[in-house]
Amino acid sequence: MTGLEKIVEQILQEAKTSADKILSDANAQADAILAQARKDADKINKASEEKISDFKTSGQSRAKSSSDLKKRQAILKAKQEIINNIIDKAYNKLLELPDDKYFEMIEKCLEKSVQERAGEIYFSAKDAERLPSDMVGRIDKIAAAKGGSLVISKETKNIDSGFVLVYGGIEENCSFKAIFNADREKLADKVNTFLFVDK
Repeated sequence: MTGLEKIVEQILQEAKTSADKILSDANAQADAILAQARKDADKINKASEEKISDFKTSGQSRAKSSSDLKKRQAILKAKQEIINNIIDKAYNKLLELPDDKYFEMIEKCLEKSVQERAGEIYFSAKDAERLPSDMVGRIDKIAAAKGGSLVISKETKNIDSGFVLVYGGIEENCSFKAIFNADREKLADKVNTFLFVDK
C-alpha cells in the first residue's frame, strides 16, 4: 500500500460517519421531493372528474418517474460531494505532513518516476528551502538504482508540492497535485466502494 493510499484509508475511516449523515440527509431531501410529487399528482387527478382515470394513470406515472429521477440525482450529487471532499482532504493532509514524512513521500514518488539516464529535479521554492541535509545522497541513490543520475536544480518550479523531472528538455510534472489529478478517478472509485457499497 502506497503512502497516498494510507492517507486516503485514514481519511475514509474518519469520513465514514459524516458520509452516512450526509447521505441520510440527501435521502430525506429526496423523500420530500417524492412526497411533493405525490401531492402534485393528486392535484392533477382532482382537476377534472371526467378525466380522472387518464390523469391517474399518466399523471402519477409521470410524477413518480420525475420524483424517482430527482431522488437519484440528489443522492448522486451528495455522493459526489462527499467523494470530492474526501479526496481534497487527503491532498491537504499530504501537504501538511511533517517534513520527514513529506520527503519520504517524495522519495516513493521519485522511485516510480526516475529514468535510466541523466536528468534534473526541480522543487518548489518552499521545498527547496527545507530539503533535508541528506536529500542529495538519497536522490543519487534512487537514481543510481535505476541506472540514471539526477542533479537538484538551483532553480525552482511554480508547484505547491512534489517535484518536476527534466530529461533532455522534456518536463515530467510529479507534483502531488498532478498525481492526484491523474489518479482522481481511481481514488474516487476507491472512496465510492468503501463508503457506498451495499447502500
